[in-house]
Amino acid sequence: MDIADLLRRQSGVISRRQVLDAGLQNHHIRRLLRRREWARVHDGVYVEHTGPLSWPQRAWAAVLYAAPAALCLESALSEQGSIIHVGVARQRAMLVEPHGVRIHHLAHLDERTLWNAGPPRLRYEDAALDVACQAVSEFDAIAVLADACGSRRTTAVRLQQTLDARRRIRRRRWLKGVLADISAGTCSVLEHAYLDRVERAHGLPRAVRQQRSDSSVGVCYRDTEYGRRLVVELDGRLFHDSASARNRDFERDLDAAVDGRSTIRLSYQQVLDRACHTAAKLAWVMHGHGIAVTGHPCGPGCVFGKLDLAA
Repeated sequence: MDIADLLRRQSGVISRRQVLDAGLQNHHIRRLLRRREWARVHDGVYVEHTGPLSWPQRAWAAVLYAAPAALCLESALSEQGSIIHVGVARQRAMLVEPHGVRIHHLAHLDERTLWNAGPPRLRYEDAALDVACQAVSEFDAIAVLADACGSRRTTAVRLQQTLDARRRIRRRRWLKGVLADISAGTCSVLEHAYLDRVERAHGLPRAVRQQRSDSSVGVCYRDTEYGRRLVVELDGRLFHDSASARNRDFERDLDAAVDGRSTIRLSYQQVLDRACHTAAKLAWVMHGHGIAVTGHPCGPGCVFGKLDLAA
């Protein structure tokens, strides 16, 4: 492959080794740098302009600097972030990390990497599990896995298969539980928290999740639905995308009411900060809709046990 093809394939970034392999000499590189046709990015890595670098150019520069290397962690999942994470084989010697680059020594790099990708990167499922394992909190880990499945770049089943194939991984049992819940239809941190803290913890009836529904504004998917009588929507966005998006939500709620179903919308405070109160109130609403509710307190001091649901 000649230099023009390499530059085109690698977003305008090239390494000294690639230049020499293509038949040019070091003095050709020096001339291009002196004429400001190329600019140095890292030691032995160049870009064919002198302006700011795009994210793909920064990614290519990091991978070529540490070659053989592959994007890993967050950098293998999306084209954003001020730090480029690259993985190299575990047995490699330590490398000096250029500004804006983090180098990680990984086991089984060859079998986990898509070497033909541009730039090379860890397989999406491996990268997502790595990020989830390193998440500071459980909710951050859930967000990574839910977003990975919500992006439609992978599925909970494929993540479970990758998890099963990994010999050593933190939080294995917990991760398997989260992926099982995602498979059952929880598609966000808020939906998982509702399932775990409100519905499951208090023994509420199990909802049907992500139920397809036709409305006057098109096909939609209800977050949770109980007996085709009650819809609970989990609104995890602090702000809706637009006024029209908000209006579509209201229209779907109105359509549900026409069909004889009530809609309740919950956000983070009701689910995370007031889970017991929310469960108790939902039980009252379900009882009023003729939905059989038994339920139980989630622990000492839970307000659920103080309500007479049969009254």
